Amino acid sequence: MSRPERFAKPEFVPGHTLITGASGGLGQALALHYARSGTHLTLWGRNLQKLEKLAAACSAKGSTVTVHALPLTDLDAGIALFREDDTRKPVDLLILNAGVSDIRPYGALTESIESVKEAALVNYAAPVTLATAAASVMAPRHCGRIVLIGSVAAHHDLPFATAYSSSKAGLARFATSLHAAMTPHQVGVTLIEPGYIDTAMSRRLEGARPFLVSAEKAAALIAQAAASKRAVVIFPGIFALLKLVSLLVPRAIAHRLLRLARVKQNAA
Repeated sequence: MSRPERFAKPEFVPGHTLITGASGGLGQALALHYARSGTHLTLWGRNLQKLEKLAAACSAKGSTVTVHALPLTDLDAGIALFREDDTRKPVDLLILNAGVSDIRPYGALTESIESVKEAALVNYAAPVTLATAAASVMAPRHCGRIVLIGSVAAHHDLPFATAYSSSKAGLARFATSLHAAMTPHQVGVTLIEPGYIDTAMSRRLEGARPFLVSAEKAAALIAQAAASKRAVVIFPGIFALLKLVSLLVPRAIAHRLLRLARVKQNAA
């Protein structure tokens, strides 16, 4: 055995991975990334047909799979279902990937109340309650990983996407706080803040999507971050630089520039 092989860290292979938002593009890529013989996947999403098709693909790679179609706006149902899934087989890796993105309709003064409510529940309330439920059972076991999918939108005051940017900003603070709380218990908590990922959600946006990353590459980067228990991962790296720049620009100037942006999206 060569020296590099002898001292290489063992690969993190979770026995039970639970992924929310698995019927979307990134969720599907994550499920396929972790699918292999000897592992179990629990896939949550809103589209049962897509989940069943994904389950078949993951089963072909050797995994056993359970699927659940549910809306994450029902927080109590989500917590109860997580506890059932964890009782059936302890969850080693929880990836809180589900999210919604909406922007202010062109010409409107604000986003719709319904879209703001949904963003608050799906992007913030659901992941923080599920992460807390997971942490409460992982900490006594002294093992486990929790991954929360945020966004670089959290770094900026987006006047055309107030609910989305603020929900992701709140999620970011929760994730780093939970990381601080869980580190002594050997539970990894990782916040992922990606830029544009090539999924149906980002394809709704009109115009350019700079520094676009494929769903497959994003899944690989997320898996690496979870395995190493990194606290925060921003990709592509240029968005980390832009975050630093935004801290140096006076808020009044930043807001003026952001108000000039004309961002539109197609209907879902």
